[in-house]
Amino acid sequence: MTRIPLQHWQLIDTAPDEGAPNRLPRTGWSPVTAPGDTYLALITAGRLAHPFNGRHEADAHWVRDREWWFRTSFTAPTPAPGETAELVLEGLDTFATIYLDGVEIARTDNMFRRYAFDLGGRLMPGEHAIIIRFDPPSRVISKTDLPVWSAFTDRVSKSNRNLMRKAQFGWGWDWGPDLPTVGLWRPAFVEIRPRARLADIRFATRTLQDTTAVCELTIETRDATPTATLYAELRTPDGTTAATHTAPASEPLSIPWHIAEAELWWTADLGAQPLYELGITLSDGGRVLDRDTRRVGLRTIALDTSDDPAEPGTSFFRFVLNGVPMFAKGACWVPATSFVGAPDEQAYRRLIRQTAAANMNMLRIWGGGIYEPDVFYDLCDEMGVLVWQDFMFACAQYPEDEAFQRSVAAELEDQVRRLRHHPSLALWCGNNECQAMHRINNDRSGETGALSGLALYDRLMPALLAKLDPATPYWPSSPWGGPNPNSMRAGDVHNWTVWHGIPLIPDDEMVGGFQSSPEGITFTRYAEDKARFVSEFGIQAAPALATLKRWMGAADLTPQSEGFHQRIKDEARKAEALMSLHTGAPQTLQDYVDFTQWIQAEGLKFGIEHFRRRRPHCSGALLWQLNDCWPSVSWSLIDYDGTAKAGYHAVRRAFGPILASFRTCDDGQIELWITNDRLTPVDTRFTLSLERLTGETVHREARSVQLPASGHVIAWRGTGPSDAGEVLRVTSGDFETNRLFAASIGQLELPEVPPTVDITRLSLNKLKVTFAARAYLAFAHLVSDRADLDFDDNYFDLAAGESRAITVTATGPIADHDVIARWWRPRR
Repeated sequence: MTRIPLQHWQLIDTAPDEGAPNRLPRTGWSPVTAPGDTYLALITAGRLAHPFNGRHEADAHWVRDREWWFRTSFTAPTPAPGETAELVLEGLDTFATIYLDGVEIARTDNMFRRYAFDLGGRLMPGEHAIIIRFDPPSRVISKTDLPVWSAFTDRVSKSNRNLMRKAQFGWGWDWGPDLPTVGLWRPAFVEIRPRARLADIRFATRTLQDTTAVCELTIETRDATPTATLYAELRTPDGTTAATHTAPASEPLSIPWHIAEAELWWTADLGAQPLYELGITLSDGGRVLDRDTRRVGLRTIALDTSDDPAEPGTSFFRFVLNGVPMFAKGACWVPATSFVGAPDEQAYRRLIRQTAAANMNMLRIWGGGIYEPDVFYDLCDEMGVLVWQDFMFACAQYPEDEAFQRSVAAELEDQVRRLRHHPSLALWCGNNECQAMHRINNDRSGETGALSGLALYDRLMPALLAKLDPATPYWPSSPWGGPNPNSMRAGDVHNWTVWHGIPLIPDDEMVGGFQSSPEGITFTRYAEDKARFVSEFGIQAAPALATLKRWMGAADLTPQSEGFHQRIKDEARKAEALMSLHTGAPQTLQDYVDFTQWIQAEGLKFGIEHFRRRRPHCSGALLWQLNDCWPSVSWSLIDYDGTAKAGYHAVRRAFGPILASFRTCDDGQIELWITNDRLTPVDTRFTLSLERLTGETVHREARSVQLPASGHVIAWRGTGPSDAGEVLRVTSGDFETNRLFAASIGQLELPEVPPTVDITRLSLNKLKVTFAARAYLAFAHLVSDRADLDFDDNYFDLAAGESRAITVTATGPIADHDVIARWWRPRR
């Protein structure tokens, strides 16, 4: 088998219908990689200012309206007898016409498909030219009679994004820019290979019996000769052989494999992530015709939606891993960059590492983005992070005509076959919010029509998955369940009561009106949520000031500037409302960063604590959103340049295996809950103290308690802080310190007593920075102008007499002046 990568391409643009393979300009071509991104190629060529820089987003809008031509060449060898040649294009974005030596050989219209074209007798030994034309979507897609939701701002009709199989976020979202991509966004190559091949491989763990995993291996071949054989081998993580099987290749193979002394794959919070190697070889007479090697994990995954007897009329929505019900702790994932054809593998590795380090065990791949590259799922396998995988449909009505359904079916078949072997894959989901938005629209507008797209979610997807991946659960949408798609009685819920002011839905109908007041959208309203699983909830915050400085002009570095407001794709009034309630109005951009990051951190902490106290009735909290596709003000925990916001560290602590949290009861009393997500009971000792912020102790007591496995206890009940100068604190060697105030940070009577800050060098690229508090210290943290620093802790409070160290690790040498110590200073 010979693979000829097609990497060195050139591009040029023309007006639509102006170019042709035999009359393209001789000059003016620019280099572009494949996979790669057209915007980035134009930036390199000096034809485009970076759309993320300053106010240049709109300057790139012309790109979508041009016809783009890509060309390359390759040298074909002489095929051996019985071999064939294929042009393999793993991702074309989106409406492409492919020419070989000036002759059209294919057309494509789905960004999410893998295409392989038999070159047959067209490929003679020698030099060949490939040209690909990409047509502007506006020239290909015509209007349809699909209705537009009248109760929402129309974000579909201008782009017609829902009529094409293309990344939906590309035309802008309430957190992302308007930059639809074009070009070769996944690898391209010519493959000279035997006609006989491995056509399909499916591996799944069916059951666990004591220390044995009962697995199923299914293999299908294509064009195999009668004498060809299959050899399958499963190797343990240490390389020893766990199982083998040899069989004729002329018929499909489906066998049970009993793997003794099975090493089970777990999420990082519950155990280890051993990965076995599955190797399949197709051969004939000693000649290898095809070979496939992939890593797999031994684990079972199920979705428990049985009745919840403790809350009559409701049902569970919880993932069961290896027979163990778990609490899903995680976030929603959006594409790591708007330029999806140019992913940074190091950025993926950093983001998944940050996910696991934040005590998360699940990421939800949001349905308006892309099916992520293989490296994403490989990293989730390695680091013990489950993947909730949306199919790529979001917030719109979709066609149901035969041609569209054929395209979707082919797309899903490609993606399911590619991803189903990953032990991290936990769920296939039909779409993001289509059913929920349709129901809200009908309730508010009085319209009664059915959602267009149900043929995909209710029939096509479940039927295809029953054939291709019956071992992985399927869910029709997110949110979905109960009499209303966003009902708190069943299924998963998107909580946008906080931030957007959307009414909660206890049963079938929204209760109350839409809110916009500070009190109506603030995070304390998470306490009203009785959902079974919250798969979206969030609060916006600005990125690090250093991130904004890297991407914005100096004149725009104020909270009032137009350039800054172009970074806020949602309504700026919501952040302003929350700041008016909790921190006061910002005077500088640094204030805006501090205030929004504190609100996000405190709000997500409050929500997670509430959801975890409701276990098992609530069995998951996936916040919106982990990451960013560009440098902006958004719901992300980690900004585009990789800097973790205060909210990241608050979430990391709130998702810890043992969590102590305070609950304010209806009668004003305070309860201390201690939640244990470990699979074994824990004996713990803690100290509870009521203190003045100036350092005096009002009351202190020590207690011991046993925490049940995967459960919690109410460890104390009493009176909380009486005024803005007191704090109630719980400390222990077994879990993170927590605290409760009587007021928001903007009203606290914080002493203006600075801490001492000590810096110790640990190595050339590592520092230890220690804060020591002489009075109560809030929001202590380090910042840097460098984006390559990793802080193992950040954004914490200290009581008088306490100290806490942060280890700072850089990719290269680090100096003391690279970090700056900051803390909350009262704005009088």
